[in-house]
Formats: sequence, structure tokens, C-alpha cells
Amino acid sequence: MLHLHEETQARWLKQVQADLPSVLIDHAHCEHKAAATAMSLLGSYIEKQEVTDAMTEIIAEELEHFRMVREVLQRRGIPFRKLPPGHYGKELQQRIRLLEPDRAVDRMLVSGLIEARSCERFDLLRKHIDDAELRSFYDGLFESEARHHSTYVRLAKCFAPAKVVQQRLEELAAEEAAIIAKGWPRARMHS
Repeated sequence: MLHLHEETQARWLKQVQADLPSVLIDHAHCEHKAAATAMSLLGSYIEKQEVTDAMTEIIAEELEHFRMVREVLQRRGIPFRKLPPGHYGKELQQRIRLLEPDRAVDRMLVSGLIEARSCERFDLLRKHIDDAELRSFYDGLFESEARHHSTYVRLAKCFAPAKVVQQRLEELAAEEAAIIAKGWPRARMHS
């Protein structure tokens, strides 16, 4: 369902346990970036009604998730701040082809893979974190991330045949797995 080629390694949960505040702060940044990405996709492909409708919904949901994570931070007395970004998103974005319609396909699929990885990470958090509030919080977000992943994969088919989209999704998923396997020394949602 999520099209991920590799599962998250145990080292990530150790990073979360060692620096949960940074993961929560990064999660807020991820929700903001997800809303900004959806806004960019809306503007780029505004002539496609299916894209416009889906992006409008995703933007609203991602901004709501941003607000919700900020509230978690505030309740816990964790100040929201900028963080040095990790490598994950940047490396995935570098895989996007430049010419349309390939660019549209790749932008949708990269967004879908990021949502899939977030979904997988939320599942791990809701099952393994020793914090009832956060377990419930991530349980509530899990379904929307899975839905966003499916939406982005479906929307890629507005720009190319299903067979082409599926082949490209497999290629990008393999590259995503290699990127995530490298890890990142700092605790991040996608480290």
C-alpha cells in the first residue's frame, strides 16, 4: 500500500528516544513543508480540476496538522524554532526530472513517498513511544498520511499512463529506500 522498499531501521527509534523534542519540532516543520508543497502543486497544475480539488484538501489538512503539532509543543513547553534541515527531502527532490509531464509525475510521486514514510514513522511512534498522549496523537494522524500518499500516486496518473507511473514509482521508491538507509546523525522525522 505505501510502496516503501525498506522499513525504518531500529536506529531511528533510538534517535527519537534520545531527542524527542527535536523530532516533534521537525514534525511541525514537515507539516508546514507539506502544506507549502501542496500549494506549489496547486499553482503549477491549477488547470487540472482533480489536482486542484485534492491539493485544496491536503493544504487544509497539513496546516491543521501543523497547528496540532505546535499545540503539542506548547503543552510540553518545547519552544518552536528553526532546525538545520536533514538530507532526506532535498535528496528526493533532486530526483525530480525537469521537463513536463515527467516533472509533474515525479513531483506527485516524491510527495507521495514522503507521505508514505511519514505514515510508516507515525505507525512506529504510535506503537513504540512510551507516552500515551503522543501514541494517541500519532494514531490520529496515521490515516491521513496514508490517504495523502494514495492521493499523490493517483494524481500522478493525471499526467502519465498508470503503467508509466507505476514503473517510475518503483524507481523512486528504490532511491527513497537508499536515502533513508543512509540515516542522519540528528533526530528528525525522516532521519
